[in-house]
Amino acid sequence: MSRLCEDVTDRVDELLHVDMSRVAVSFAQTRRRVLHGLQAKLTPMRFEGGAVTTQRNGRLWTCQRLIHDGREMLYILTFYLPRFLDQPFVEKLTTITHELLHVSPHFDGDLRRFDGRCYMHSPRQKEFDRQAAELARKYLAGRPPVELSEFLRHDFRGLVRRHGAVVGLQVPIPKLIPLRDTRSA
Repeated sequence: MSRLCEDVTDRVDELLHVDMSRVAVSFAQTRRRVLHGLQAKLTPMRFEGGAVTTQRNGRLWTCQRLIHDGREMLYILTFYLPRFLDQPFVEKLTTITHELLHVSPHFDGDLRRFDGRCYMHSPRQKEFDRQAAELARKYLAGRPPVELSEFLRHDFRGLVRRHGAVVGLQVPIPKLIPLRDTRSA
């Protein structure tokens, strides 16, 4: 999955700012085997504007750091199995581009933000989803190496039959750490 994501970010202009060596790719297990629900998510390791601290309700907070292969990760990209793998091939690629599109254009550990209350997908989530689908089509139109995405043509059970297991990195969601109370006594 990491190599596929790296290839996507190398080939799709709108995702060239993503440095996959600073993105931990992980998986989590879903509780129920249904197709609907969360397929994947991108967890930022920084706050708005790439800040390492934030203030909420008079307290100063930071986020746990994640070091992987000697590098500090700025994002965690988590795929929910088996749900993600049980989707159709193009839907899987669209999910990948959707999550990578959430990465801030500044690649500072924060999310791509839109104005207003719906800062993650903009007020028009369908437009965000349409853009992600277009990026997936663009990636496929560039004729990427088939061996990088071939595993996505199988569902979870098919991959287990072929390879004996599906394995990957599991990364717990980082915790917020209180630094100090900034409220007046």
